[in-house]
Amino acid sequence: MEKFGGIAAILIVCVLVLVIGAMGRKIEWVINFVLRAVMGTIGIYFLNGLLLARNISVVVGINPVTFLTSGILGFPGLVVLYGINFFKVL
Repeated sequence: MEKFGGIAAILIVCVLVLVIGAMGRKIEWVINFVLRAVMGTIGIYFLNGLLLARNISVVVGINPVTFLTSGILGFPGLVVLYGINFFKVL
């Protein structure tokens, strides 16, 4: 019986360590997504201001779709948004 208790305790500790590790990765992913999305939204804001100051009418709106795009794709997502908008203007 003592053997079973020791094995069970080791298994519980191992599972607990794996669960904590998995949760840490998820939290890291969420923080990474939020930071990319916020920085992307700030980038869109400043790029829109820069383009309007130079009389270039290619601006991207700040909305949930652009927030998610910049959060998922990061900087390449911003390039895609401006590229789509540029070809839409033409």
